[in-house]
Amino acid sequence: MPEREIYLLSPRALSPETIAVAFAKTSRSPESFRTIAAELSDESSAKFHEKWVVGYGHASVAEHAVLHIAFENVSRLAIESIESNRLASYTEKSTRYQKWGQDDFWIPSELDGHPLRAEYMDTIRFLFRTYADSLDPLRSLVLERFPRRENESDDAWDRRIRSKYVDVCRFILPAAALANVGMTANARVIENMIRKMLSHELTEVRQIGTKVKEVAKTETPTLVKYADVVPYLVETAADLSNRQSEIINRKSDDWCSLIDYDRNGETKVLAAALYRFGEMTYAGTLSYVEALDEEAKSRLAETLLGRLGRYDAPLRELEYCTYTFDLVMDQGAYAEFKRHRMMTQTPQRLTTRLGYATPRLMAEAGFGSRYEAAMEAAAQMFEKLYEFSPVVAQYVVPNGYNRRVLAQFNLREAYAFCQLRSAANAHFSIRRVAQRMYEEMARVHPLLTKYMKLPEETWQGVEENYFASV
Repeated sequence: MPEREIYLLSPRALSPETIAVAFAKTSRSPESFRTIAAELSDESSAKFHEKWVVGYGHASVAEHAVLHIAFENVSRLAIESIESNRLASYTEKSTRYQKWGQDDFWIPSELDGHPLRAEYMDTIRFLFRTYADSLDPLRSLVLERFPRRENESDDAWDRRIRSKYVDVCRFILPAAALANVGMTANARVIENMIRKMLSHELTEVRQIGTKVKEVAKTETPTLVKYADVVPYLVETAADLSNRQSEIINRKSDDWCSLIDYDRNGETKVLAAALYRFGEMTYAGTLSYVEALDEEAKSRLAETLLGRLGRYDAPLRELEYCTYTFDLVMDQGAYAEFKRHRMMTQTPQRLTTRLGYATPRLMAEAGFGSRYEAAMEAAAQMFEKLYEFSPVVAQYVVPNGYNRRVLAQFNLREAYAFCQLRSAANAHFSIRRVAQRMYEEMARVHPLLTKYMKLPEETWQGVEENYFASV
């Protein structure tokens, strides 16, 4: 019997395109990966990709070529486009732990030579001044409430309490604020990302797409060189945007609506779990579960989920049960919500028309009136920019303003989201969302949601303790 071997094809020795070809060739070559790779060159790898990936559409080969791309000083609005790719990994500059300087914002080129450019600059600078001015009074209040521990250094004390006030000050930062993000993705994802960005409504995003293509070609010259504008994306976005005036806007006071879910979801999950370890058809397994009484279903649910540890992921069979929510949350909360890319999310454009949240600490620090003035200035500027371009108007919207998003996900992702985002160290804005969504799911599926490990906190309690208004 041949000896088992497990080893790396190192990107320090081989280019990403060569590694991709080495893996691809194993489907038809009996040679080891080392032998295959040793016979390849960058030129022969490029020819292989031209023939099989480009010519014959075997795009999955490109998934073996992995790139690490650093984005610096791009707007948080543009970062949403960068991070909209599901099969990639991101680490972003945190608004919870870092502070922004006075000039750390983007000026959209759409406003070059436009009469609103100067007023846009004044409004953004006003928001950044208000943000900077809020840091000291909120920090002083937090220092009083969380005094230094015995033998705790100044640096350690600052690290411990920083997020408690920076978390609140960030509500003022607009979408124009600059940030950095690191991205790791395979060449197939990056090629699709480039196409989407080159087809985007915002000039900044299109410029980033052009640069991504340029830098990716240095490592994967064949796999991304044909990425270009997609007329389907451009024309469809324009057409659907123009149809908004035809739709009646029905206002709702409910910021968290469970608009659809699997009525038979719990039965389907239990049946799928039995199916995995049995030999019956799914129809037969489903009929068996449907015939069980409630006590027997409860015991089966205990078998499926009762042993879950704090960091364990439940079996994938929970994915057979889905939920759809129509949500309204502040933009700061959405910045964390969007990281859950196993969901299907449809966010609307940023707006100031859904009102804003006011953190309680802002008012208690005596900064409430200045906060309100900043938010009102942003709203007035938004309306002026909206007349010129609803897309460009998004840059001026602060994190504190509410945003609407449609989200669909399965029960397994619900476990991941609700447990992570309700934790004590999560931002209070996203804790409110996680707790409310859990409550809605527990109402319709109590049998399987009761095994989620959430803190003893309610969304109403989060509102009362952390918000003056939402």
